[in-house]
Amino acid sequence: MNARTKFSIGAVIIVGTLVWLGWVGASQSKTYYHTIRELQSLQGSALHQRMRVSGNVEEGSIKRLPGRIDFVLTEEGKTLPVSYVGDAPLPDTFKDGAQALAEGKLMPDGRFVAEQIQAKCASKYQATPGGQPAESSPAKSTTQAQPAGTAGPRS
Repeated sequence: MNARTKFSIGAVIIVGTLVWLGWVGASQSKTYYHTIRELQSLQGSALHQRMRVSGNVEEGSIKRLPGRIDFVLTEEGKTLPVSYVGDAPLPDTFKDGAQALAEGKLMPDGRFVAEQIQAKCASKYQATPGGQPAESSPAKSTTQAQPAGTAGPRS
């Protein structure tokens, strides 16, 4: 085998590996947004996707258990049991009746296992009279539980 053939085989292996790593990385970073109603009708491979789902935290449903926090999201009369298993503490605005966005996967038993929780404070999203922007931007009023080891923005 001459040097040119060896170089060609090595180049094909390197390029093939880079394409495969790029494809795997892109497919694992995809997150689909679904409503609670849509989650209950998903079938097949769609059930194994990484998803985001939002709703209001049902009153009295937050239960702090060892290693996880269970609660129920509600939206348009539909409910979804959620177990938060992330390492980061939940945002201060996460409470009964608050809007929350959970990111994770749907389990075969119908429970949603969330690795990240984002909570919103509804009062900070109200429009001001006359259409003027509020003093605080939505980015400042949204809090998010992020996985351990990630740093947030510094001021």
